[in-house]
Amino acid sequence: MKTIQLIAPSGATLDSKSPLLGIEWLRAQGIQIENSVCVERVSERFAGKDAERLAELNLLAQLTPHKLVMAMRGGYGIHRLLPNIEWSAIAKAIENGLQVCGHSDFTAFSLALLAKTGAVTLSGPMLNYDFGRVNDDGQAIPPNEFMWEHFQRAVDQRRLDCKVLATQAYLGSQSSNSISGLLWGGNLTVITSLIGTPYMPTSTQTQGGILFLEDVNEHPYRIERMLMQLLDAGILKNQAAILLGGFSAYRLYENDRGYSLESAIKMIRSRLPSTIPILTGLPFGHQTDKLTLPVGATASLAYSADRFKLSAQW
Repeated sequence: MKTIQLIAPSGATLDSKSPLLGIEWLRAQGIQIENSVCVERVSERFAGKDAERLAELNLLAQLTPHKLVMAMRGGYGIHRLLPNIEWSAIAKAIENGLQVCGHSDFTAFSLALLAKTGAVTLSGPMLNYDFGRVNDDGQAIPPNEFMWEHFQRAVDQRRLDCKVLATQAYLGSQSSNSISGLLWGGNLTVITSLIGTPYMPTSTQTQGGILFLEDVNEHPYRIERMLMQLLDAGILKNQAAILLGGFSAYRLYENDRGYSLESAIKMIRSRLPSTIPILTGLPFGHQTDKLTLPVGATASLAYSADRFKLSAQW
């Protein structure tokens, strides 16, 4: 990893310090940073006008092969751009060696590209939170070592290899198994918003897949409601396994009366075929411990009641 091309396709930065700290840290690792000016763009809540952000995404088709592209942050904004993104040209650049990484709102780009072309992108760290975090006093927080290790492995070796102690396993009739399938997914809210659009991978593409999900600031009942939509749309039943990452930054209320995220997962488990496991504890999402996952690659998953191993080479 010698060069990172920054893009800002979604929300404007929430503070001026985070992106600058992230750029500083990456440069200290000997990485050349290009298009750093994108972190300064602001138009309403977005990181620039729609035309600016669209042009930046379409420029990916012209980048030098073997370059890494990283999103600044998530938020919202890519949905506005989907109809005019040059999918085939970007997929060709990826075929020639380009790598593109982001998560959260970037899920919309990754899944749309997968739906349109089958190209693989990386669901992983972004500049602001993962490389430029600050504490309450405004001091820089070093990047998470687990995140950095797996990010480098994904970018330099195009390999995923992680053993996880499952915080909870909802296995149904299969106490253990080894499977392989298309690895896909991302932010639950964004995925749900793509249902019924041409930017959602088809049931044929995702048949027997390994679906990973995460979200932030969503109460368990809203998580359940979105999972119900994926269930009723036939998407969950189409999978070989469901991996749950971080569901963070929500609060429970007195009127929940014991209802929790575990309650929501158990309800979904009861409506799935018994052969489809739901495994929790995937190190992924709006959290510091974060894998870099190849969206659209074939992955292998071996699991038991208390642990699972996820691996891929692409």
